[in-house]
Amino acid sequence: MSNIKVLVTGRMPEAGLTELRKNFAVTRKPEKEGRAWVLAHLSEYEGLILMGTQADRELIDAGTNLKIISASGVGYDKIDIDYAKQKGIVVANCPKSVLIPTAEMTFALILATMRRLHFYDKTIRTEKWVDVSKPENMGTGLQGKTLGIYGMGRIGSEVAKYAQVFGMKVIYHNRHQLSSQEEAKKNVHYVDFATLVKTADVITLHAPATPSTTGVFDAQVFKQMKKTAYIINVARGKLIKQNDLIAALQNGDIAGAGLDVYETEPEVPQALCELDNVILSPHAGSGTLSARTNIAAEASQNLISYLRDHKPLNQVNK
Repeated sequence: MSNIKVLVTGRMPEAGLTELRKNFAVTRKPEKEGRAWVLAHLSEYEGLILMGTQADRELIDAGTNLKIISASGVGYDKIDIDYAKQKGIVVANCPKSVLIPTAEMTFALILATMRRLHFYDKTIRTEKWVDVSKPENMGTGLQGKTLGIYGMGRIGSEVAKYAQVFGMKVIYHNRHQLSSQEEAKKNVHYVDFATLVKTADVITLHAPATPSTTGVFDAQVFKQMKKTAYIINVARGKLIKQNDLIAALQNGDIAGAGLDVYETEPEVPQALCELDNVILSPHAGSGTLSARTNIAAEASQNLISYLRDHKPLNQVNK
């Protein structure tokens, strides 16, 4: 075992840390301890796997010997990657292990939202049988509908595959348009943002939270969407102005929403909880045992490759 010390924060399956322990001296943050413990001890470590803690300037400054931080997922908006770069610290993420489980969660939310499973379940549990012969109690089918994907990366591309199995047409908007060959291969069509918003029957979000994407789905956008349209967010809560979404759902500007992430996470507004046209999930896109084990293993490989072999993997602050 190397003399290099690494710190793991958050609850990660031990099976995913096997290779990490073979190479380094590994410490797991005590569950009862919080951010203050991390700040007090971080100077002892050269590597950090981060979950549930903000890696802001204060934390980065506390890591006086840090060489690499690995996020425990694809998102890294809780890490000040520019400041880490200034300090000579590599920041990496885990894009591969979250791909399938997040795409699965996306489609679970699409189906549950469009087929009104929350309304049906709640009504049967608390009131009476639902008469689905009445139009106001009916859901919406997927076949023949248009899915609009905002962010056509790995996860967006996987969701596009699932949608086509259900007979949906797929359009997308991305910072960069795919090549014509890639579009043909994926059977998707690029549109500008305004067209995506006005055309899609369902919009799924798969973009990172950046200054250009934060709050991009606001009241004006919701008013441009079809009143029969749905929005699904498994990416980052900051992409949607939450109060604007609540108003749009209450006013009937859109038909419904499926949310796995929130602007005020982990706090969820009571107004959202009271709506029958919303499905709520607790940031569980990667919430399976196999997925979390794979994330731990991928984050471990980020540290092993850099600290042992001096080769950065999945670096996001080059």
